[in-house]
Amino acid sequence: MTSENESRTWRIMGEAPARPAWLTSAHWPYEPEVIGRGDRSVTVTVSGSGPTLLLVHVGMWSLVWRDVIARLQGHFRCITLDPPGTGLTPSSTGVDIDGAAAAIDRVVEHFELDRFTPVVHDLGGPVTLQAIDAWPDRVEALAAVNTFGWPPSGIGFRSMLALMGNPVMAEIDAVTGWVPRLTATRFGVGRRWDRSTRLAFRRGMDRRGRRSFHRYMGSVRRHDFARVERAVAAIADRPLLTVFGQRNDPLRFQPKWAARFDDHTRVVVPQGYHFPMCDAPELVADAVAGWHRATVERAPSLRRAGAARRWGAHVRYLRRLRLSS
Repeated sequence: MTSENESRTWRIMGEAPARPAWLTSAHWPYEPEVIGRGDRSVTVTVSGSGPTLLLVHVGMWSLVWRDVIARLQGHFRCITLDPPGTGLTPSSTGVDIDGAAAAIDRVVEHFELDRFTPVVHDLGGPVTLQAIDAWPDRVEALAAVNTFGWPPSGIGFRSMLALMGNPVMAEIDAVTGWVPRLTATRFGVGRRWDRSTRLAFRRGMDRRGRRSFHRYMGSVRRHDFARVERAVAAIADRPLLTVFGQRNDPLRFQPKWAARFDDHTRVVVPQGYHFPMCDAPELVADAVAGWHRATVERAPSLRRAGAARRWGAHVRYLRRLRLSS
């Protein structure tokens, strides 16, 4: 007999298709929901209550957040989504940076998010920043997990994106499934997962999802980062947390984040790789919760005072300019 959790459904266009049989409540113990219709549909999951965290990974799918959500949902309202073409989202329209950013915007508008903290990983960094450009005042703080927020540069980085974004590579992966197979190992998401969860992760990256992964990689290399950089400048005075695996920051992204934000907290996961929230979910959840309490929940008056001081200095500067002209 199917358990109540395993028989949960989500609604799209008035219908209620069953949860995929391979995605049991043990694999994903949360309630997926489809918002929007047709080409604008996005599958989201909301769990917990409290200050809102929007967890964004782009390229694979939301299962990467499972274990960290389990530890955060007691204090936070955790919202995650599958961008177009990936995971449980039915729509495959807009499989690029612009399309994924538009999906985030739809989620923010649907839930009427006002003051919230994005927690972003991998391509979720530039995608979420692209979306933030439209509403920077809604963002209280930013947590960046093994990600970047600037135009890709350097021959190594751009060559990797060119290789992974190549249509031939996409078709090889569509046939063989080598990316989800490799990612499901202990060097990717699978260090703490059992065999059944690793298999569920791979099934969530079907042929459509594997092609989408490579399309996202290619779109980053070609993308105009003007809006991303504008968003970084707009929120540079907000608290920033960076979390990187000890063994996976070859391009020195963590110091680059620190150079762009005034208030930076740095966490390195010992022996961690590209998915630190899967390598050490307890450590990452504790880092996010402690940082959020210290910088967002307990210090709003200090931030407002700092903003007032900066605004006062700016006004005095403008007055001096007028007096000297």
